[in-house]
Amino acid sequence: MRFCAATPAKNTSKIMIKSKKKSSPRLREYEAGRKHSNKIVLLLLLIILFFFRTTPAQPKSEFRTLQNNAFKVGEKLTFEVKYGFVTAGIAQYSIPKIVKIAGRDAYNVMFDVSSVSAFDPFYKVRDHYETYIDVAGIFPWRFEQHIREGGYSRDFSAFFDQRRGKAKTSEGSYDIPKYVNDIVSAFYLARTFDYSKMKEGDKVHLENFYKDKVYPLDVLFRGRERVSVSAGTFDCIILEPLVMEGGLFKSEGSIVVWLTNDQLKIPVKVKTKVIVGSIDAELSGYQGLAGELKSKRK
Repeated sequence: MRFCAATPAKNTSKIMIKSKKKSSPRLREYEAGRKHSNKIVLLLLLIILFFFRTTPAQPKSEFRTLQNNAFKVGEKLTFEVKYGFVTAGIAQYSIPKIVKIAGRDAYNVMFDVSSVSAFDPFYKVRDHYETYIDVAGIFPWRFEQHIREGGYSRDFSAFFDQRRGKAKTSEGSYDIPKYVNDIVSAFYLARTFDYSKMKEGDKVHLENFYKDKVYPLDVLFRGRERVSVSAGTFDCIILEPLVMEGGLFKSEGSIVVWLTNDQLKIPVKVKTKVIVGSIDAELSGYQGLAGELKSKRK
């Protein structure tokens, strides 16, 4: 019994001692390096997770962005308004400043028409239009109209709530589609379009709000032509706004616009039909343009 008890115990002890034998220096170095590397990976993961939890996702822009190389703040365009061969008035488009409206930057655009003093006894005109056009998206936020023509007067204003789809006017509140235009902002929007590949008869569709309704406003491309006015001679494209009903232009084909055939697309001539004959507005001066007027000829 003494032999059987002693021998197994001695052998077992030797086996346990062998299993606890120390690892080599190279193995210890490898294991230490692996533990250090794991700590770095874990730290990086924690930093990434912290970043995404604390940094809000960039929201998608709520409005469109359109490229505009046609106009800028400081632009001023002056026109002679003629009835036949008689200069009856002066008209002017201007962009005096950028203002904040509805939390957005907007061009403050003004359009004024006044009869000349010699014409005042016959028909005195002092009209003023004002619109606020979103700088990034080229759509209106506010429109004002102040008409003084002979014995007639009218004052109208509208705030275009483009976020809620409402036109809140001085006469009521109305539903509107997103990016709806007033007649002045529609003109400036049309200046940003690319007409280089358009053919005669092609159309661009817009929507225009006036008084209490939204009207379709198709812009017909009528071709190209060289036009001479007091401000010079210009290569132009010809556009015709087609308003089927309502708005400032009461019937189809009542107005034709000549714009310079370059990126600025400034109006050179506007012909408006009236009951008897037509009224022409011709460019007489300009300043503060957004770039080079490449369409002008000597």
